[in-house]
Amino acid sequence: MKDTALRHDILEALEFEPSLDAADIAVSVEDGTVTLAGHVPSFAQKRMAERIAARVQGVRAIAQELEVRLAGEHTDADDEIAARAVAALRYDGTVPSDAIQVKVEKGRVTLTGDVEWAYERHAAEAAIEPLAGVRSIFNQIVIAPKHVPAGLRGKIEAALARDALLHNSDIRVDVAGASVTLEGSVRSLAERAAAERAAWSAPGVTTVVDRLAIRP
Repeated sequence: MKDTALRHDILEALEFEPSLDAADIAVSVEDGTVTLAGHVPSFAQKRMAERIAARVQGVRAIAQELEVRLAGEHTDADDEIAARAVAALRYDGTVPSDAIQVKVEKGRVTLTGDVEWAYERHAAEAAIEPLAGVRSIFNQIVIAPKHVPAGLRGKIEAALARDALLHNSDIRVDVAGASVTLEGSVRSLAERAAAERAAWSAPGVTTVVDRLAIRP
């Protein structure tokens, strides 16, 4: 697909999402690499724009340069944002809130601590993402499983085989301890993300090295 046609498709996808204010988002494309620039009114919308662009056929990579400009003149105090973050973690049943620490500086949230599962690390970030006042999130939560189960490679290969999005993809899985390496090729950025999710979903995984290429 030509870059001009791909840019048109991405702009249409962004404008089609009713919960996204795409008026100040600029899109440029070069050899399938998409750059998102401009500004949005919240961190949640910044992430949403990236996810929407990644789902468009033909996108090979994304450079995220969107700035978060909070609506209005009022800026939430860091202690207010921190209190919201702690409450959001506490009320999310998938997050072990007692194992996670929150630090906020000028709207930039840093998460630290140890969890056993990758989904807990992702859930903690997702709980903070929509909060008012958040400008960015640095997720430094460490995955520290109590043990690595046997047959990890087989579990990941079975998960890849079950995923309809990955049908006919050429993915090879290598496991060293709790570290997983994905090699081979997929057809889109969305397929690459699906393969990563499958690997992270396996119990005991602490690291996923993605060496997948996106074939034209």
